[in-house]
Amino acid sequence: MTFVILQQCCNDASCTDVCPVDCIHPTPDEPEFMNSDMLHIDPDTCIDCGACVDECPVDAIRADHELDITQDRYLGMNADWFTLHSPGSTTYVEPRSWVGVDFTGRRVAIVGTGPAAFYAATELAGIRGLEIEMFDRLLTPYGLVRAGVAPDHPGTKAVTDLFRAVAGKKSVRVHLGVDIGSDLSHDDLLAHHDAVLYATGAAGDRTLGIAGENLHGSCSAREFVAWYNGHPDFAHRTFDLSSTRAVVIGNGNVALDVARVLLAPISELEKTDIADHALEALRASAIREVVVVGRRGPSHAAYTGPELLEVIGSPWIDVVVLEDEAVPDAATKAAMDSGTAESTTMLKVVLAQEIAAAHSSEEPGGDKKKLVLRFGLSPTEIVGENSVSAIRFARSTTTVHDDGTVTVDATDDEEVFDTTLVLRSVGYRGSAVESVPFDDAAGIIPNRDGRVVDDRGSTVPGVYVTGWIKRGPTGVIGTNRKCAADTVAAILEDIAGGVLPQPPQGRAELDAMLARKCPDALDFSDWSRIDEAERSAGAQQGRPRIKYVDIDAMRSAVSHERTDRY
Repeated sequence: MTFVILQQCCNDASCTDVCPVDCIHPTPDEPEFMNSDMLHIDPDTCIDCGACVDECPVDAIRADHELDITQDRYLGMNADWFTLHSPGSTTYVEPRSWVGVDFTGRRVAIVGTGPAAFYAATELAGIRGLEIEMFDRLLTPYGLVRAGVAPDHPGTKAVTDLFRAVAGKKSVRVHLGVDIGSDLSHDDLLAHHDAVLYATGAAGDRTLGIAGENLHGSCSAREFVAWYNGHPDFAHRTFDLSSTRAVVIGNGNVALDVARVLLAPISELEKTDIADHALEALRASAIREVVVVGRRGPSHAAYTGPELLEVIGSPWIDVVVLEDEAVPDAATKAAMDSGTAESTTMLKVVLAQEIAAAHSSEEPGGDKKKLVLRFGLSPTEIVGENSVSAIRFARSTTTVHDDGTVTVDATDDEEVFDTTLVLRSVGYRGSAVESVPFDDAAGIIPNRDGRVVDDRGSTVPGVYVTGWIKRGPTGVIGTNRKCAADTVAAILEDIAGGVLPQPPQGRAELDAMLARKCPDALDFSDWSRIDEAERSAGAQQGRPRIKYVDIDAMRSAVSHERTDRY
């Protein structure tokens, strides 16, 4: 028997730490790790000990005999990875030991409470004497785990159990409802901390730059995701769900998330923690078809193979790919023929071809709705007077050059889709923080190994980054673990090396400043009361939770719980 890693793998890599025979790869020490869709277990090496099952934070590992028919493919996917890679080929670097270094009273501020922030806090909390202060402008922690993970992926959200444990440590304090740049400045943080670590993610959107992009009914997928997940900033948004078709531009995992939510039966959504306002709007939705469009072919699709497999296995969605669009480009075909194609690329092509071969031009029967994956189309115009009525695409050609670069060129062959809802899913981008250097073109805070640098390339003392604001919006939740560990190592090295002098103000002065400037801030125990109230309300309806989406309601829940308990 062997164990198998499934779709909900978060790339946390905690499983690699406990495997006694080193059969789980890529590990954080291997170059493939940061770009890997998921981790894999070598069936020829696995000794069936089950240590990885106990360690996995998102319940993504199963024994091969426990796989159902929709999961059988993962057994081959895990094995296939090892035919193209040789794990352990890199030299392991022993992590630096901080034994003998006194960090007592040294303090690090972390701006953000998403996965990157909490993985950094986890690393820092393991250092005796170090104090960690976390800040978030929202009253709820966990970033995109709460506001970005699709409601039908509850297993992925289980990673918050790890974060909750970290927040409960005495050395860690969480300040919610504190906006850095408004309530407190960057200089305020520097005056009270040895180091300031920004883990603010990527809260902005990339744009298409085409006519009609700002019409009513043309929105970013990020906004739509935040809306159905109950993000307070987007809870009062409205989306036109009156047409039978929605079009999503871009074909990453977020695009597939959006499509699943739009096409899911209400009876299924009612079992999730989707926001109540979104549930009611989707209950009245007329959408029967979602068209997800990519500029390049299936071999260059941005979604991962496991995410597509999940949609294919859905009993209420008919997935469609046109046969002439399922053809790989010449370079990919050559690699596949020679056996040198990456397993992830090959899976995307094979799945597209299988879908195309099984495709029927007839309308889906019964209650099935349709997800149409289109390839090789570039958006040229969103059509409408005051609101969206259609979107125009041009057929595109993809050229893979000898140096590996890819160019996409539009042709004169056009196609138009009628719709009232266009969701742009072409990438997130970070936002600038006042007084902190920012690379506007890349949408990140410029840095060298996590240390922030200015426009001259000089290191800015005491300022660091991790997560998407450090490297751009790439990777999955667990990818942030290594990213955070690398930056934390830089912080500890700088403190231990005397590069960072202790700040002029201590924790007592920090508390006084917070009381003066942020009197309404909540702490983690306050969030725990909100969390408990949401779970309690959800239990009454057979749901994981019913989310608060209104700031006043959240504060009321905290006050109510305090009154009841004290």
